[in-house]
Amino acid sequence: MGAAVAPGAKADDWNKKTVVTLSGPVEIPGVHLTGWGVLPAGTYVFKVLDSQTDRHIVQILSSDEKTCYATILAIPNYRLKPTDKTVITFRERPAGQPEALRAWFYPGKNWGEEFVYPRAKAAVLAKEVDVPVLFLAVDVPLEVADSTVAADAPVVVQLKQATIMAVQPTGEEVQLAAVVTPPPAQVEVAMAEPAPVRTLPATSSRLPLIALFGFLALGGVFALGVARKRVR
Repeated sequence: MGAAVAPGAKADDWNKKTVVTLSGPVEIPGVHLTGWGVLPAGTYVFKVLDSQTDRHIVQILSSDEKTCYATILAIPNYRLKPTDKTVITFRERPAGQPEALRAWFYPGKNWGEEFVYPRAKAAVLAKEVDVPVLFLAVDVPLEVADSTVAADAPVVVQLKQATIMAVQPTGEEVQLAAVVTPPPAQVEVAMAEPAPVRTLPATSSRLPLIALFGFLALGGVFALGVARKRVR
């Protein structure tokens, strides 16, 4: 597995818009513009088009954002330690073939975007890189002629509803849960509030205590008198 920090990447927080410069060709998954299954070296914009609880729709656009090269389905990818820079990870392939895009991590975030490939391409990648690869369990158009894809476009709706599975290097198709480990649960421990101090009501009188001291004093005087008589 290869990891690369995108140099000079700039980002916007609300849609994670990130300007990324690729130093070499990169194969991309998802629904791509005709003839753009592999991005040549250059500057591109990564942006979240739409997000749900368990999946996101990510778009790769030209630097001026007028051309959409790919619309990709992604699921949350967790990392233990966030960085202050954009990180793009790849699946390293045999010599002479472009690296395959795997995930995109936004600066300062634990959560990233794990990209999902078409079934046939995922099977090839899994065998080449010897690790499971996520794929779409339904067929969606791989290429589009329109360079602008809106959030309500039919292909985006298909991606949102598509079932995601994984293919093993052996070619075996397995459920997503078999290869994707959920992030550690974030348990918020509430600090226990100190028990309130309860003050008992003053319902008893001090007279019995005063009387007790009085009797003790009288007993002391009597004992002292007896002692003096014996001394004489």
